[in-house]
Amino acid sequence: MTVTTATVPAPRPAQELKPRGAGTSRTPGEGRMAAMLLSPTLLVLALVIVYPLISAIHQSLFRAESGLDADGFVTEGEAFVGLANYADLFVGESGRRFLNAFGNTTFFTVTTVLLETVLGLCLALAMNRAFKGRSFLRASILVPWAVPTAVSGLLWRWIFQSDGIANTLLGSEILWTAEGTASKLAVIIAEVWKTAPFIGLLVLAGMQIIPEEVYEAAKIDGAGWWRQLGSITLPLVKPTLLVAVLFRMLDALRMFDLPFVLIGPGKESVETLSMLAWDESNQLRYGSASAFAVVLFLYVAVVAIVFVKVLGTDVTGAKQLGLKKHRSKANKATRSQKAEATR
Repeated sequence: MTVTTATVPAPRPAQELKPRGAGTSRTPGEGRMAAMLLSPTLLVLALVIVYPLISAIHQSLFRAESGLDADGFVTEGEAFVGLANYADLFVGESGRRFLNAFGNTTFFTVTTVLLETVLGLCLALAMNRAFKGRSFLRASILVPWAVPTAVSGLLWRWIFQSDGIANTLLGSEILWTAEGTASKLAVIIAEVWKTAPFIGLLVLAGMQIIPEEVYEAAKIDGAGWWRQLGSITLPLVKPTLLVAVLFRMLDALRMFDLPFVLIGPGKESVETLSMLAWDESNQLRYGSASAFAVVLFLYVAVVAIVFVKVLGTDVTGAKQLGLKKHRSKANKATRSQKAEATR
């Protein structure tokens, strides 16, 4: 008679039987140390972000008023008006200027970021190729982004003068720095020229981490350049591209210095929300200026939330870090299973 014996696995040592999450537990001392290390950063953020924001919200609830007291003397001061400054954003002359500035801000943001994304991607593809003089090309492409915005505005203002280079090349007399569509086009050209290298630089960094073996395998399978671009390059640089677009959109929504220097203040065709808030504060109407600034802050916050929550933009790199940890755990589990199988 044949007796079959079953192999009973040896019990694991007591130290391997750890409860879930035991390896990630923190002691109270570590928590206090982390709070102490982060406290200077949190203090600086509170001083430069939280306090000005609260102050702007508080100021937007007041309005400068003047009148006569009981003795007939003129009095000036600020009176609490609640949400009246926000209500005025949609009525009268103030509402007309606000809607115009809001439309200009949105138009410049969408147009410039779209053109910068396409042009930046093309620049990244050009800088990523191996050819003689690539270092010179990378340095020359980054020059516009390194130029200060005020200097860039003065440079393009000289180009777009009535007797400037632009009109000389076009053989026309276009008033680029006056009111109208030409001024919008001038701002778009100058903005795209300056900030497209920024997107190109970030996308190039994303392309540099793509393994060359992926492209070699695609070439063996018969994939051409366009197929590699659509199936390999764009999907793998999508997280980096989304972060670059998010940064550029948040920057474009706060556009002020370039149209201010290039076209000038008080021009209805290029007036943005930041320029409108500056003009109101320059007229000592701090309540309405604060209301414009708060609305702009909410606009920027909504755009950032949409990008992070809806489009899944990984700004902090937490998703990529979590993916690496998941892969590391999976590799450890696979190695442990192989080790158990060979016993």
